[in-house]
Amino acid sequence: MSSLSRELVFLILQFLDEEKFKETVHKLEQESGFFFNMKYFEDEVNNGNWDEVERYLSGFTKVDDNRYSMKIFFEIRKQKYLEALDKHDRSKAVEILVKDLKVFASFNEELFKEITQLLTLENFRENEQLSKYGDTKSARAIMLVELKKLIEANPLFRDKLQFPNLKNSRLRTLINQSLNWQHQLCKNPRPNPDIKTLFVDHSCGQPNGARAPSPANNPLLGSLPKAGGFPPLGAHGPFQPTPAPVPTPLAGWMSNPPTVAHPTVSGGPIGLGAPSIPAALKHPRTPPTNPSVDYPSGDSDHVTKRRAMGLSDEVNLPVNILPVSFPGHAHSQAFNAPDDLPKTVARTLNQGSAPMSMDFHPLQQTLLLVGTSVGDIGLWEVGSRERLVLRNFKVWDLGACSMPLQAALVKDPGVSVNRVIWSPDGSLFGVAYSRHIVQIYTYHGGDDMRQHLEIDAHAGGVNDLAFSHPNKQLCVITCGDDKTIKVWDATTGVKQFTLEGHEAPVYSVCPHYKENIQFIFSTALDGKIKAWLYDNLGSRVDYDAPGRWCTTMAYSADGTRLFSCGTSKDGESHIVEWNESEGAVKRTYQGFRKRSLGVVQFDTTKNRFLAAGDDFSIKFWEMDNVQLLTSFEADGGLPASPRIRFNKDGSLLAVSANENGIKILANSDGLRLLRSLENLSYDASRASETVTKPTINPITATATSAGLADRVASVAISGMTLVQYQIWKLTEISESSQCRTMKLPENMRVTKISRLIYTNSGNAILALASNAIHLLWKWQRSDRNSSGKATASVSPQLWQPSSGILMTNDVSDTNPDEAVPCFALSKNDSYVMSASGGKISLFNMMTFKTMTTFMPPPPAATFLAFHPQDNNIIAIGMDDSTIQIYNVRVDEVKSKLKGHSKRITGLAFSHVLNVLVSSGADAQLCVWSSDGWEKQKTKLLQVPAGRTPTAQSDTRVQFHQDQIHFLVVHETQLAIYETTKLGCVKEVLSFLPP
Repeated sequence: MSSLSRELVFLILQFLDEEKFKETVHKLEQESGFFFNMKYFEDEVNNGNWDEVERYLSGFTKVDDNRYSMKIFFEIRKQKYLEALDKHDRSKAVEILVKDLKVFASFNEELFKEITQLLTLENFRENEQLSKYGDTKSARAIMLVELKKLIEANPLFRDKLQFPNLKNSRLRTLINQSLNWQHQLCKNPRPNPDIKTLFVDHSCGQPNGARAPSPANNPLLGSLPKAGGFPPLGAHGPFQPTPAPVPTPLAGWMSNPPTVAHPTVSGGPIGLGAPSIPAALKHPRTPPTNPSVDYPSGDSDHVTKRRAMGLSDEVNLPVNILPVSFPGHAHSQAFNAPDDLPKTVARTLNQGSAPMSMDFHPLQQTLLLVGTSVGDIGLWEVGSRERLVLRNFKVWDLGACSMPLQAALVKDPGVSVNRVIWSPDGSLFGVAYSRHIVQIYTYHGGDDMRQHLEIDAHAGGVNDLAFSHPNKQLCVITCGDDKTIKVWDATTGVKQFTLEGHEAPVYSVCPHYKENIQFIFSTALDGKIKAWLYDNLGSRVDYDAPGRWCTTMAYSADGTRLFSCGTSKDGESHIVEWNESEGAVKRTYQGFRKRSLGVVQFDTTKNRFLAAGDDFSIKFWEMDNVQLLTSFEADGGLPASPRIRFNKDGSLLAVSANENGIKILANSDGLRLLRSLENLSYDASRASETVTKPTINPITATATSAGLADRVASVAISGMTLVQYQIWKLTEISESSQCRTMKLPENMRVTKISRLIYTNSGNAILALASNAIHLLWKWQRSDRNSSGKATASVSPQLWQPSSGILMTNDVSDTNPDEAVPCFALSKNDSYVMSASGGKISLFNMMTFKTMTTFMPPPPAATFLAFHPQDNNIIAIGMDDSTIQIYNVRVDEVKSKLKGHSKRITGLAFSHVLNVLVSSGADAQLCVWSSDGWEKQKTKLLQVPAGRTPTAQSDTRVQFHQDQIHFLVVHETQLAIYETTKLGCVKEVLSFLPP
């Protein structure tokens, strides 16, 4: 169905709702499958109308569509079963068990047996897992919470939970517009037409032979369009729109703006020196000559393909959380903020002076850096509520400072911090002060911060600073009251560039890169936005920011969307998203106080939310919706315009409070993180090479007799283990009792297993055989294995769906002896991507169905890895030594990485460092940025003397749980590497030549 037909269904739904055809409304929702009415679904569940609940669901999903759908239907039928048992209606319970629950036995036979055994109990609450079951009403309410989460996470409900934002009676309005247009085209239009039917086109009869004025001569109607063409929008009335001057594109950002009026042009996304291409040539807007043709939306093919494949994002899942209803009823709906917003006050800290700027460490996500109004710097471990460092302002070398600064400090020693910020890897942080000075510290963990650079950067205040990596060199960017931006070498402090051109004090800087072009945005107090390259050739762009006063700019976490937030001198605040390709404001977000009582600050998180401090509260927006999502007062006590800062994963939000306070808001993930660290003391003095017991992180670390252990001086911070001293020790396995073995149930179809991995859930093993068939062994919960996890004590079952389908790779035109089998599991074990020398196949792990195949050889895939934050992005190592970054959703190779000389044998992502580590048969390691896919570092393995690796030797890589260190496995050695410097922490084992 075309997009216009789909929109017509929504108009009909709105009309039926306004006319009170309630049953018909829900019937159309179910039959069309376009809009899932969560409110109606909730009502039916609460009323126990189970047949209607399943009938309504059937319009959107079936039991075996995916694991989310299966769980939804199981929860509903289980509740229906328990209610029958609670009423002691055994016959009804047996009927439900046989007709409704039996279908789940093939997926979890043990669970079905346990459910069946409930029939033998006088009261099913005797079962330990059901002992807390209350009455029917409360049980349904608890189940509804779970069902809503499952529906919102289910990719089949994507874009179906939010009704379009329509004006009331939109269908009636369109019909009236059509009738008015028909009336204008009448040969004899009457002043007051009597329209009695919609079944035929309207036409006025000629009264008593008199002629009405022709519309062609009627000055109130304007001229009629020529036959076969379309008039421009807004041209139906007597007043033609005046063409407004169109600004130079914001995202060309790199071409000098013309001094005369000119049509909109674009040099492409951040395209330097490229010829300007008229927008009309890039995006032709010629109307169709056949008005009867429906034109689908530009992304409809991608949407269709995505739905057919059923891939979910797992991490950045753009689901609509809010309960929805039809327009006109929206104000009566209860409002629920998304659960992933940090809205619970988990910590309240007192800094001792008013916080002016805050920043969480990029890796240790509970480590908060604070700068205050009296020049103090504080470093907090918010998990343990401990302030690790408090430094008062002090000029390190007064003699090296300029005379104006020395004189100013003598006259008035008061100094405020304008900005604190960590470097991308967290090894440095910078402090910008209200007097001339920028200080850069190195950070070595715990309370160990050391003076690194002191720069007399600007005459007057330093208003902002940022770190960037132009030409792969870490730099510090500053701006100040002297109307300049300056770029400094972060290692030596040598000034590299002075960017001049602003006519007012520069308020903020925002470095970024696109398509390998590094640039800097800056804003000044006269409201001007400028864009610069790292040179002394002046700004490339000059724009006016909304508000025309204090403005800051920020990109979304993935670097694809640009936002700015500003406050005018009159207190009017604005958050807008910029359309970089058009050079204009794309959307303006609503919900600010009419007159803000201070300069509003904002932040972004999760590629989904915007937040700003305004009106004694924190306000949130979804990036795709201009309406205010919600606001929190954080239990009160906030200033008029609180300062805010998210940590990297968005689980914590630091908010400045009255009386020198800082409130830490957390979502459920943040609360778990803080609770796990609450009783830990950050004591780096415990580090000692003599420590023999392993220090285990309570969240992620595990010590096994057969694994790496005894990492000395480990300190639990932000859910990861920070290695203070890079000493790694092995637990030696010398006794057979330390090992357990098991022979998996045999399968006659295969003779050789080529690849073998545990599933991420830890309850199954997936294997790929040499004949391209996949095998899946699952452990079930039992008396001998209560956890249901993989164990050598209990034999697993070779599992297969009831359909009997096998997951089999494409092997056409391939030599089995030369093929390199490879596969990868998605984070939630829902999908497996696999290849055996032929095309790459994507399988559904629940049904074993082949969802798609792509990339026929040559070259052939030799290693696969899912992006940890987006299942649609896959890194594919090839036998021609390249790595292809492939987007499944749009069936497109986004980047091709070249750095190895032989086939790729290993790939591993770090979601903490945002990098991809690759290894090849050339015994080489490469580190790539997963933001722009640039190569950051490379290193050849040191092969032991006297040992020459074979021509086809594999090198495998796997990240440690801290996501900073990784294990390298080569036929000559095992080694542990630290990622950021690509240094070998420990050569664990070197295999001597035979």
